[in-house]
Parts: sequence; C-alpha cells; structure tokens
Amino acid sequence: MRIFSAGDIHGDSSLAKKLAKKAKDAHADVVILCGDLTNAEQSTDNIIGPFKKENLKVLIIPGNHESIATTDFLSEFYEVKNIHGRVVRYEDVGIVGNSAVNIGIHKIHEQDIFDSLKKGFEKISYLKKKVMITHVHPSESKMAKMTQWLPGSTSVLKAVKEFEPDFLLCTHVHEAHGLEETIGKTRVINVGRQGKIIDL
Repeated sequence: MRIFSAGDIHGDSSLAKKLAKKAKDAHADVVILCGDLTNAEQSTDNIIGPFKKENLKVLIIPGNHESIATTDFLSEFYEVKNIHGRVVRYEDVGIVGNSAVNIGIHKIHEQDIFDSLKKGFEKISYLKKKVMITHVHPSESKMAKMTQWLPGSTSVLKAVKEFEPDFLLCTHVHEAHGLEETIGKTRVINVGRQGKIIDL
C-alpha cells in the first residue's frame, strides 16, 4: 500500500493541484491530508477538488486553522472521509486519525485526544500495520524542539509509546517539513506542504 500525505496547504489551490499531480504520478493508493487545509477557515475553494479530479481516494483531518465542522463540510461536499476521531481499514492496514490540536480556538484537551486515539487503536489492534494521523507532533520530539510557539502534544507522545504504530504522520511545524525520527518502534514523519510518499 502506498500513501501520499501532505498538510498545511492553508488555502493554496495551486499547491493543492501540484500535490494532486504528485500523488497521481506516484500511483498512491490513498491521499492523507493532515490538517490546516484552510487559512483560518477561509479559502476552502479547490483544496480537495484537484485530488478528486485525479480520482484519488482521500482522507482528511482538521488542523488548528479549521474546525471539525468545516472539515466535515469538506468531507461531505467532496465525498471524502474525515478521519478525526475515526478509523479506516484497508486490508491489513489500520489508520487512526485525530487532529490532536492543543492550541487556539479549536483546542482539544489532551485527555480527550488520548482517549480518542486509544479507542481507535483498540479497533485496529488485530491488524498487521498501523498508521496514526495527527496534525500536531508529539511533545519531546525533534519537531517540538524546532519551535517555541507550537507545543507538541503529550497525548500523541503517550499514544505512540503505548500503541506503537508503524508510522505517525503529522505536520504543524512548517520548518520541520520532511523531518523523520523514530520514537520507540514508530517512524514519525512531518509530511509538510510538499508531501511525502510512504510505502507500507
């Protein structure tokens, strides 16, 4: 299974078109957009459309720039899946999503983030491969050390250590685009605005 993942599009429709072409050219089985699709709830036009035009399967989560309601609207309008607080299974691969937004007006309490992730991993515990999707990075990670303004999530870190997904894909820290690190058994990747290909 091949995943193409990106985030922090911030309403840039020209970037969305480039990312859709990258995903198509890479023969991605699924596209996962890790939040901050809009710029403070604005500029929703033609962000998901380019991926649908290429007939790509798309999963999305909110970031700190959009509400769950806005993400649900995009999900319904474009007929893609919002996986915030949900799980998706593709054969032997389970994907657990949560924005893990811990700042701003769309803030979620850390305990609620962890509880949601725990329920998700309980549903896919029997599967061979597990992928966690968040917007916010784990606390105490390399990404967390690259910014003073965007704190990592303690709940994301706890979930990584406890549930040991094969991958954690996130964004949020723009300066950390493409940064990869390993926490326990988990490969943590900041997929960033340019996107990353992940082969499972």
